[in-house]
Amino acid sequence: MVALVRTVAYLGLEARSVEVQCSVAPGLPNFNIVGLADKAVGESKERVRAALSSMGLALPPKRITINLSPADLPKEGSHYDLPIALALLASIGVTDAEQLSDWIAVGELALDGRIVASPGVLLAALHASSEETGLICPVSQGPEARWARDVPILAAPDLISLLNHLKGTQQLPPPEKGIVAEPDHGPDLKQVKGQETAKRALEIAAAGGHNLLMIGPPGAGKSLLASCLPGILPPLSSGEALEVSMVSSVAGTLEGGRISRARPFRAPHHSASMAALTGGGLKVKPGEVSLAHLGVLFLDELPEFQRPVLDSLRQPLETGSVDIARANAHVTFPARVQLIAAMNPCRCGHLGDAALACSRAPRCAADYQSKVSGPMLDRIDLHVEVDPVSAADLALPPPSEGSAEIARRVAAARELQSLRANEAKARSNAELDGEALERFAAPDQAGQKLLLQAAEAMRLSARSYVRMLRVARTIADLSGAPGITRIHIAEALSYRRQPPRA
Repeated sequence: MVALVRTVAYLGLEARSVEVQCSVAPGLPNFNIVGLADKAVGESKERVRAALSSMGLALPPKRITINLSPADLPKEGSHYDLPIALALLASIGVTDAEQLSDWIAVGELALDGRIVASPGVLLAALHASSEETGLICPVSQGPEARWARDVPILAAPDLISLLNHLKGTQQLPPPEKGIVAEPDHGPDLKQVKGQETAKRALEIAAAGGHNLLMIGPPGAGKSLLASCLPGILPPLSSGEALEVSMVSSVAGTLEGGRISRARPFRAPHHSASMAALTGGGLKVKPGEVSLAHLGVLFLDELPEFQRPVLDSLRQPLETGSVDIARANAHVTFPARVQLIAAMNPCRCGHLGDAALACSRAPRCAADYQSKVSGPMLDRIDLHVEVDPVSAADLALPPPSEGSAEIARRVAAARELQSLRANEAKARSNAELDGEALERFAAPDQAGQKLLLQAAEAMRLSARSYVRMLRVARTIADLSGAPGITRIHIAEALSYRRQPPRA
């Protein structure tokens, strides 16, 4: 008899249908799994054997063959344990194969028969919704699966409870939907003394979703400013929260089905590898740029990152996605992030201070900043210098305006962008394409003249020219202006300072 159980394979944020076929035939006792399975799937037979043994069941002394169809689709992960066990139990008559035809099963098996969590359950639930089937999953991930609408969820703590439910001798309760976690906005901008120019640049970056680079000496407050950004960003919409949760689910970091409306904030160390930043590895997983999707990717000590690692971000920053190509798979993860970077002006960090700067200034600044490629800097909309803070500045009382006041202005600017989102086909000004720029970001005559003069004098690339228009549109939105004027262009150009090059 051949028993069939449905499950899924994960390719990026896509779940594809997989059919687990089990055949128990006469012959020498053997247990084989075929169908382009990786090592974790190959080890499944030992976990299944131990789980059945804990229930008092032994594998029949026959030739057992598990085929994962389609056979040319790579199968990775431990979530195949449960469908393999169910297909095997159905083939030997322990459970009814017909009952399983309307379910998709995912979950890892412990040696004592418990069904434990595995990454990607939210993707499996969304796939089950599109296929109009139910989902069998671990009880700990039932709240996560419940975020998919109109999907019957069977969340079982162990294999024997699941079998009893299928037989009708036990009733498993339906899981509750996961909670919406309260956002943690981090520090308040009232903690930042001085740095009015940097605060203004941070407000513009938040209002339009623009990339920002802060250059300043150690202790000037660059990291503190970056950590304040989540407090002024608007919350995720329902659709955006689901997108972010899908990335967290496939990465295995969506704990307890908790979904947050706060935008992700990722700050990898400068020793991060290319696979850690963009994704990949033996089992392809999303990297930091995808985990920060629709949120903030903060790169502190920017020149200390390996140059090939930084340059690997150039394509995702333009396209909003990262493509990971392997010999046996091609995976795409979303990566629409807002890049916030910080760096010292030179290796000693005190360029411009004659008392503290090293003897190699200013040559050391050109050498240090040249570690960041020109094309990478060209993708950063706002460049701002963060001056050192004196003891007198620290003794001043806190500023009257904090994150709450700035967040209201940012929200008002984002509201203007959302009103033209359908026509512009962009969620924020940072995503405006050429056609949308002509419609919504065309400056007046004086502004156009200034922009052309600056483009000639500053040798702006076509990308920089477009990004200046996007920033000017955001500045106009913050002031409530319907069009872009010379003053908006002038302020946008003031944030286009290029660090010295070697």
